[in-house]
Amino acid sequence: MSALRGGRRVARELALRALYQWRLTGDDLARLIVQCEEAEDYAQADAAYLRELLAGVLGEAPALEAAFAPYLDRAPARLSPIEYALLLLGAYELLHRPEVPYRVVINEAVELAKRYGGTDGHKYVNGVLDKLARQVRSSELLPR
Repeated sequence: MSALRGGRRVARELALRALYQWRLTGDDLARLIVQCEEAEDYAQADAAYLRELLAGVLGEAPALEAAFAPYLDRAPARLSPIEYALLLLGAYELLHRPEVPYRVVINEAVELAKRYGGTDGHKYVNGVLDKLARQVRSSELLPR
């Protein structure tokens, strides 16, 4: 694994933890970044990517939620904080980081859901992000 990919993986994990915190407490971006910087694995993270993810998700949360909401089977408020955070992160990357292949975006979200989410949360996150990718990354997908 390249240092950049590993750094982005750690950045996504730290962003997930920060967004979980944000969902529960409403902490602002500056406080979330400080908490990330204090994390044990921060030195391995792509710090610039982490900041971009957090600033982008917090700045565009309503628009990101609107992008994935049509593919939900419940109101966004009823999602677990982990599922919600992962869907925001995945939606942000699908919409704003076209150089990151959609399969990487989905795989990273699924792996984090397996690690941090509920029993079948990874399946839910996978399904929602797959449907969103079919809409926003159609040129990258082969027809089924």
